[in-house]
Amino acid sequence: MFKKLFGKDKEVSKDIEVYAPMTGEYVKIEDIPDPVFAQKMMGEGFGIEPTEGHVVSPINGKVDNVFPTKHAIGLKADNGLELLVHVGLDTVQLDGEGFEVEVASGDTVSVGDPLLTFDLEHIKSNAKSIVSPVIITNSDQAASVHIEDAQALVKGETKLADVTMS
Repeated sequence: MFKKLFGKDKEVSKDIEVYAPMTGEYVKIEDIPDPVFAQKMMGEGFGIEPTEGHVVSPINGKVDNVFPTKHAIGLKADNGLELLVHVGLDTVQLDGEGFEVEVASGDTVSVGDPLLTFDLEHIKSNAKSIVSPVIITNSDQAASVHIEDAQALVKGETKLADVTMS
């Protein structure tokens, strides 16, 4: 009864497609040069070696968390999928320098909507690596995760994963 009163009777699909948040080269998660990501300690996912400094939303959902250091954004889909888009490695130490965030926590986003921009050369010069992990932080709650074996990626266009939430 309460579901009907509050409009919660819409069934949310458990299936979701994850698109490339950056243009660049696909990197297998195991090849990300950081053991926390490569050993899937934070979850299943993939990496991207970006060729330009723009990050767009890889899913339809909400901005869950904008890190104060601007190097990463957490997103959440209606079906519960949680995604972390992390620009470069050890970029937290840059303390926001070279990053410009275009969204705020709570914003609703669609695939391809701008999330942030970054100075690619600044990150290459000042961080451990430009390889950028995209991690399903609650992949333990997914019934299935299929990562595509892609090559050249186009932000907001190249589909990289099919995820079915439990």
